[in-house]
Amino acid sequence: MTSTTPTAPNSRAGHGRSGTAGRVLAASLALAATALGVTGCDSAAAGTLKGSRLELPVAGGTAVVDTSTLAVTARTGDGRELVLSEAAAGGLGGPGPVTRTADGARWSYPAKGLSVTAAAEHGRLRIRLRADRDGSVSWPVTGTDRAASAVQLPRGEGLDIPVRDAFWNSAKGGLAGSKVDVGGDLALPLWGYTMKGDGGSGGGSGVSYLTPTDIGTSLSFASTGGRLRATAAHAFDAGEDTRSYEVTFALTDGNPVAPAADYRSYLAQRGQLGSLRTKIRKNPANARLLGAFHAYVWGGARTAEGVGALKRLGVDRMWLGYDAGPDPMNAAAVRAAKQAGYLVGPYDTFANGQDPKTADSPTSAWPGRVYPDFCIRKADGTPESGFGGRGCYLSSRAFEQAEPSRHYLADRTRTMTANGADSYFLDVDATGEVFRDHTKGHEMTKAGDRANRLARMRRLSQHLVLGSESAQPWANQVLAFDHGSGTPVADGLWPLERDKQNWGGYYPQNAPKAFFKPVQLPADLAKAMYDPTYRVPLYETALHGSLVNVERWELAYDKLPQQKTTRALLAMLYNTPLNYVLDGPSLRQHGPELAALQKYFSPLHRAAGTERMTSFRWLTDDRTVQRTVFGDGALTVTANFGTRAHQGLPGGCVDAKLGTDRSPRRLCPADLGS
Repeated sequence: MTSTTPTAPNSRAGHGRSGTAGRVLAASLALAATALGVTGCDSAAAGTLKGSRLELPVAGGTAVVDTSTLAVTARTGDGRELVLSEAAAGGLGGPGPVTRTADGARWSYPAKGLSVTAAAEHGRLRIRLRADRDGSVSWPVTGTDRAASAVQLPRGEGLDIPVRDAFWNSAKGGLAGSKVDVGGDLALPLWGYTMKGDGGSGGGSGVSYLTPTDIGTSLSFASTGGRLRATAAHAFDAGEDTRSYEVTFALTDGNPVAPAADYRSYLAQRGQLGSLRTKIRKNPANARLLGAFHAYVWGGARTAEGVGALKRLGVDRMWLGYDAGPDPMNAAAVRAAKQAGYLVGPYDTFANGQDPKTADSPTSAWPGRVYPDFCIRKADGTPESGFGGRGCYLSSRAFEQAEPSRHYLADRTRTMTANGADSYFLDVDATGEVFRDHTKGHEMTKAGDRANRLARMRRLSQHLVLGSESAQPWANQVLAFDHGSGTPVADGLWPLERDKQNWGGYYPQNAPKAFFKPVQLPADLAKAMYDPTYRVPLYETALHGSLVNVERWELAYDKLPQQKTTRALLAMLYNTPLNYVLDGPSLRQHGPELAALQKYFSPLHRAAGTERMTSFRWLTDDRTVQRTVFGDGALTVTANFGTRAHQGLPGGCVDAKLGTDRSPRRLCPADLGS
């Protein structure tokens, strides 16, 4: 049996008061206390230097950097030796002299034009590289320690993958031979490894890797001897403003969500962690996200009568979204939704521009010469094609420059919410896909694109309950919710969605088959995305209590019938809402099931939606029984994804216990039917 609690430097991530959980909590707090003692500039923090061997104290042990190669090892407090990174791939050339600093050391690799600083900071080892020329480095090289047993990857909500797992070591459906853009493809800029215990103390250990400079950074996977290894690479590019590269290393207790707990701590230490409680104080309407399921509504479901049907079913909280087509929700429907206690808002995007005369969506038609003047252009002057080859992507810098005098975005928002809507879903803005613009007059880097998007989202969040697509952590302080970061999208999903014959197209208008037609995922894709034995709540560990995280809208709850039970259990376990699409017929067919699920979820999310996830554990060796804890015992959830009962909890069921409950509340989703 595995019983673990996330541990990170300066992070009180554990929860438990007895047995193993209590002992793990004590270890976590001790490790946090240790971290507090190594952040200063005293002699202990400065470490020691012997030849090319730089030793720096970190929480839980000592990090050792080989200044000649950038290889990194560590000694844990219990005497274990860990390999955190092999030498930089391809070599760095001979190092320059090493100079001691107050908190570590600095040196250079003249042949590569790199200067390096290493320091102990908040219990972590921090290494920064600065290039004086364009180039690249492949480092750190991770997963090479023979004790490495699993790798953690924040694909969507998160995965924990045994390094010897045959499926993930394959090129088909697995990770072997793949490369991901850390800033664009991952939900968080991190990864991690668990090291198996030595059999003596029975305890494990692990390492968390954070890459704050995620733009220009990638992570490649290779299967070496049947074991998954991950190597990061960073492109130094003056034009992209990516000449700096930073990686932090932290020792953990080996819990699969420890890297995310480390990242949450990192954000908090820098004042970059948002708070849903604070967002509610600033805009009380945000409170109506607590307990709410989400749904995009069509046809009869977007009318006042449709809203009334939901209310009569007993649904006490909903977020209702609608597209900006020819028949959006009218003022009467919005009024009915607000009176029911629901949030309601349009889908919009500021990212796409098309010729207003031929635009295929109102959200792509802009006044004046926004199109084509605001188009992002590549270095060769050609426009950056919009989604699906439609029009172009529009420059956030061009909009920011024009906004004080032209008010394009303010006017758009005012028009879209003229019906009284109090929420807004802004597609694309918070995703990892950002652009460099070479257009004369509104040039921007990818980092500049982020900054511009943040500025306009911050303005919207002042008076609307704001959500966006697959929210990256750099947007967590301005968003109240996101649609997409809960979905661990695998490579095979996009080709499947493009197959309109099987997936469905964008018709009929009142119930597009792309959203409503049930589909069966191929076995490999279902395994990669929804096998609960690989799923771990990295995103929730990092950001629960900052924003509400939901799955992608085109993967509505009823879209994947075979995954319904698993997805319902994951939603309750992670304290995250389900996402639906509804029209008149589907509301009549699936409404009672939706209402039963929401009735179970609502009190759990109201109690814990603003809390942090403080513990995640596997309760069985096969990983099918899992437990989460939120806050200081505000909510404890146990889900059984297996087929056998575990301590009285049947397979396919979940027990949840609020801090005020005498006994657990049980849900068995398959029994609800639809």
